Parts: sequence; structure tokens; C-alpha cells
Amino acid sequence: MKSQALTLFDLVERLSLLTRADLRQAGAAQGLQPVHLQVLFYLNQANRFSNTPQALTEYLGLTKGTVSQTVLVLARRRLISRYADPRDGRVVRLILTEGGTNLLKTLSAGGAWRDIVQTASPARVTSAMVVLRQVLAQVQAQSGKRSFGVCATCRHNQRLGPRSYFCGLMQEKLSSPEVRRICREHAPPVVLETA
Repeated sequence: MKSQALTLFDLVERLSLLTRADLRQAGAAQGLQPVHLQVLFYLNQANRFSNTPQALTEYLGLTKGTVSQTVLVLARRRLISRYADPRDGRVVRLILTEGGTNLLKTLSAGGAWRDIVQTASPARVTSAMVVLRQVLAQVQAQSGKRSFGVCATCRHNQRLGPRSYFCGLMQEKLSSPEVRRICREHAPPVVLETA
């Protein structure tokens, strides 16, 4: 009999394979590979500190060469734009163009998930999310990978007031929409154990 851990792994792996197959199909209709769509999805979520080729390389777990070629293809297709960071001209920043944003709107990534999850009870969905977040955090920690969590859950995020935040690490003010984006520098909050 399989352990629960292996069964959970098998389920996550199968869902991942189905998701990648959907990405392949959606990308093919646009003349794009799954990696191209993954870059667009990432840039749609990334904050202003995480929209670099280096962060993209870490997030997707790809080589610099693969990311570089992917960025070139997307820039030629005018789905993303590259620009030099105004503070440090050596840093390249990537943003979605209007064309990239519009393309993402036409894709139904996660649509099937949303529809199916809505049929489950909120308590069951919350329980599943808790388990998956714990597993993800532990796998990332064991492998030395960054968490790429949203700013709102980061130990460096400081709430200054209604819709006003400050990143203690970057020493920058953050807007309310920014704290809902993922960050390369995300650090999970410190949990103090009680006796």
C-alpha cells in the first residue's frame, strides 16, 4: 500500500502534467511554447524587484541561455518589453506589453481549476492549500530555492497604514496592489514557538 506522501506526490505530479499539456495546447494556438507562456504568467505576477531575467531564471529553474532566448522571442513578438533599470543601468527589467497582457486575458489558465475547486467546500480547499503550502515551503527550503511568495506574507513587509506598506529589505514604499505580487526576495514570516 502506498504511503499518503507518495499518493499526494502522484496526484500533484499528474495535475502538473495535465496543466503542462493545457499550456502546450494554448501556446500552440498562438505559435508559442509552454516556456513562453510561463514567462508571461510570471511577469504578470512579479513585483518591480523581481522582473529581471535572473529572477525569471530562478523562478522557472531554467538556464540563463534558455531564459535569454525565450525573452528574445517574446520581445520580438512584442509581448514583453526590456528596459534598463533607471537606478542601475546594468540591470535589465522586463514588463508585459499591452499585447502580452491581452494574450494572457485570452488564455483560460486556471479556469478549469477555479470551476472545479468551487464545487468543493471552502474548508476542504483551505485544508488542501495549507498542506500544499507546507510541502512547497519545506521542499524549497531543503533545496535552497527562493520562496517567491507574495509581499503581504513576507517578514520584511511593514504596514504603515491603510493601503500603505514598506519593504524593510529594499527600503521602499509599496502600494496595496504591489503587496499582492510575488517577490524574489520574499522571506517567510518568523514563527515563534510557544512553550
